[in-house]
Amino acid sequence: MNELLSKLLADWQLLHSIELVATLLAVAYVVLALKHSIWCWPAALLSTLLFTHVMWGSALLSDALLHIYYAGMAVYGWWRWRQLQQQSGQAQPVYEWVWQRHLLLISLTAMAGLVLGYLMANYTHADFAYLDAQTTAFSLVATWLVAKKLLSNWLYWVVIDAVSIFVYAQKHLYFLTALFMLYTVIAVVGYFVWRSQYQMQTTLPGKAL
Repeated sequence: MNELLSKLLADWQLLHSIELVATLLAVAYVVLALKHSIWCWPAALLSTLLFTHVMWGSALLSDALLHIYYAGMAVYGWWRWRQLQQQSGQAQPVYEWVWQRHLLLISLTAMAGLVLGYLMANYTHADFAYLDAQTTAFSLVATWLVAKKLLSNWLYWVVIDAVSIFVYAQKHLYFLTALFMLYTVIAVVGYFVWRSQYQMQTTLPGKAL
């Protein structure tokens, strides 16, 4: 019995140590993204690989799959930001879509989240299957919008982060709960910082990439 308790304690400590390192890297990613630093993407890659392990161990399977996707997007984001800088001739280009395009994207993403939630609820042991699936679906889209440097990506993240706070608090993932509280604040700040940059650009409003 003592050996079992010792092993459980060691596993818990390891899981939360990994969570802490991943959290610090995730904070670095968001701050660097806010500053338009392309080095946000290497930080994101390391963070997502560590978080994949944490999510799987916490039975948040949609989130585990999401972080595998994040790792791929970190590579794409690095390439895409370099490409956008070269195309625009600016160090910090920011773009935006018309609201109708966002409405279509939100509708399609919500439907995809319902499908994923159904699969997770009926065929896996996932907790918060539908809610977790919705945050997963919208996080996939929002990460893609970051890679495309769309201003409104920050508004997507405000909602996603607020919902994630509830999920992670219920799972007793304390570092993640604190992280997403910070994320919510940074997302609000990020929106206004990027909007200011967007307004100073000569790029036509509503330009789609």
